[in-house]
Amino acid sequence: MALVLANETGHRIGAIRKLWWTDVDFDRRTIVWRAENEKTGYEHITPLSEEALEALSYARAKTQGVDAAPVLPADKDPSRPINEWVMRDLWGKAEARAGLEPKYGRGWHSIRRKFATDLMQEPLSVLCGLGGWKDFETVLKCYQQPDQAALRAALTRRKELHEEPQQAQRKGPTGRLRLVK
Repeated sequence: MALVLANETGHRIGAIRKLWWTDVDFDRRTIVWRAENEKTGYEHITPLSEEALEALSYARAKTQGVDAAPVLPADKDPSRPINEWVMRDLWGKAEARAGLEPKYGRGWHSIRRKFATDLMQEPLSVLCGLGGWKDFETVLKCYQQPDQAALRAALTRRKELHEEPQQAQRKGPTGRLRLVK
């Protein structure tokens, strides 16, 4: 559940582990991210993806209708959210189960970076709204990480942009294409 929510919402694991069923609105297909559970104190509501909704619905069916309960309950006391240190240990177990060697910088927060990078083509205001970032500067400085594939795709789109209006192009004195109004 934690992996699905981290991947599908882009939120910090600290906020995810503190979600309660009362924060999830299945009818509206949204989650309320309460200010007291957000590092930045930013309360906001985001839509749920189909994958997140499916995982939450599956988990909700197991709680037998208990509304005042955490989405990710602690093993020893299900009336409390799972502990942050347990979450850290679960990351290590998931990594081992996937056959991955531990790597510096890979952890719960790397999924948040992946979310920001995956949605790099979306307007920055949309990305900030979905991932719960209060300001876009943090996203640009710390989260979005273009890879070689993204950089090459950008160059391809640029080339296509210049090739589209064939009738409006002429070669200039340097032999390069130039747009003519």
